[in-house]
Amino acid sequence: MIWTDPNTWIALTTLTLLEIVLGIDNIIFIAILVTKLPEQQRNMARTFGLSLAMLTRIALLLCIYWITKLTTPIITLYDFSFSGRDLILLGGGLFLIAKSTLEISDSLALDDEASSVKPATSFMSIIVQIALIDIIFSLDSVITAVGLAEQLSVMILAIVIAVIVMMFAAKAISDFVDNNPTIKMLALSFLILVGVTLVGEGFHFSIPKGYIYFAMFYAFGVEMLNMRLRKRRQPVKLTKHEP
Repeated sequence: MIWTDPNTWIALTTLTLLEIVLGIDNIIFIAILVTKLPEQQRNMARTFGLSLAMLTRIALLLCIYWITKLTTPIITLYDFSFSGRDLILLGGGLFLIAKSTLEISDSLALDDEASSVKPATSFMSIIVQIALIDIIFSLDSVITAVGLAEQLSVMILAIVIAVIVMMFAAKAISDFVDNNPTIKMLALSFLILVGVTLVGEGFHFSIPKGYIYFAMFYAFGVEMLNMRLRKRRQPVKLTKHEP
């Protein structure tokens, strides 16, 4: 039995933690998308989106032979050869950059009346966008799982546990991003950074993920300090305007 082997539990714990870390950008993307929906539909969209991510990753694990074939070059342009995986990463990276840029543009729009008359985003359109980006994020997740564990059952269990943990954290993260405009802008900037990374990987430029995540957490830490500073200064500003 593989479950009596301590190495199995070590692999499961390590892989679960990595799956959670790799799922942070997915949670951020979902958190920003669901703000377009009415309040009563947001929890359903988050749960559905993360469930879809879990099913996508498990499906890719079951098609691991096909995943390995994605590294075979199928298109050559000048000095660059592109495999199926490269094309998926390029498309996903460009999608993230375009979507995040549009979201930033909407957030910076000054005409509130014009923005208020925009048609509401449909539930299905949000789910389709989540499904598209889930495929992109799942590639890294599946490749990581295959590299760390040898047993398919361990990989699937790690993904299921990670997604369950993310489901519990998703609402808190979504509410926090939604209630803090500067955090939302920072999150969108993160997604642009992830998109640029995906495009770079599509062109075979190796960008260590550790650098990306360090930059994200460092910027988030600085922003948390700024938020705390703004809250401490707010009462002082109010007293200055008192008659």
